[in-house]
Amino acid sequence: MAEPDYSKPELELLVCPRCGNGLLATANELGCSTCQSSYAVSEEGIPLLFWPTESALPQGDVTEVVKAFYEQNPFPNYDDLDSRESLARKASRGVFARLLTEQIPANSVVLEVGCGTGQLSNFLGMRWDRKMYGADICLNSLRLAKGFRDRYSIRNTTFVQMNLFRPVFAPESFDIVISNGVLHHTADTYAAFRSISRLVKPGGYILIGLYNVIGRLPTDFRRFLIRNLGDGARLLDSHLRNKTYNEARKRAWFMDQYKHPHERKHSFSEVVQWYEANGFEFVSSIPRIDGAAVSDHDALFEPQNKGTAFSRFSTELKMLMAGGADGALFIVIGRKRAT
Repeated sequence: MAEPDYSKPELELLVCPRCGNGLLATANELGCSTCQSSYAVSEEGIPLLFWPTESALPQGDVTEVVKAFYEQNPFPNYDDLDSRESLARKASRGVFARLLTEQIPANSVVLEVGCGTGQLSNFLGMRWDRKMYGADICLNSLRLAKGFRDRYSIRNTTFVQMNLFRPVFAPESFDIVISNGVLHHTADTYAAFRSISRLVKPGGYILIGLYNVIGRLPTDFRRFLIRNLGDGARLLDSHLRNKTYNEARKRAWFMDQYKHPHERKHSFSEVVQWYEANGFEFVSSIPRIDGAAVSDHDALFEPQNKGTAFSRFSTELKMLMAGGADGALFIVIGRKRAT
């Protein structure tokens, strides 16, 4: 059995997902002296801190359904990655990951909620001047994440199993919380946002990526055709026609985009309102609300104009006209106001 994936400083951040009090460590489990709950550690050394959602959610909880889906379909896969360098090359092809690793302030403590197979967490953890945590509900995904981390000696990343509605970290523990392409797979996106937003320190940042309600329409149409005409209609998606992608990568994309059991869609204005109602200021977004193209010189953590309802709607129309590229995911960055 591998060594547990936490040290004394990390243990100080962890709390019991059932009652919110601190945890104590033994050789192969974590325990809460307050509510007497105990949590195993996997053979790979991953703390198994998942606790089910008990409170009633407006749409009914889908956590177990989504968890089962990703246990069968970990996303994204590692089949085309065989080194730290290949992961860095893949991550750097995306503007968001490249800007993020360059611009996260030195000595930040960062959490990725819904890290999946941990590619972003491992990429960001390659830097020596930050501490990275990746949390996900799916143990199979976390095994892939930690396996890659261990093989290539990525020392600054730690992985834990967690239900985002029952966080296992103390409130206000992180300088930056990232959740990209995750919250819209819960029964209540807003409740999920509120849950993880409590983990951000005053003055810290939250970055969430969601499917856009207008930009996602081309994907919705392709999903309709696949459901009614069969999987052959999948070739309407340019990702699935890309000859440079291997079959495992194509399958992972296909399952995540077209066979997922649950997803919700949202607008820029909606997320801006969430931020303002929960003590956050809008900082920036990808794509930019002001209509300017995102470039390698953009400053993610410097304030942009949040625009008007009309300009935000116009940006969403541009996403639609672009065919809903990359699943029509949009990212909004906010800063928590100092108390």
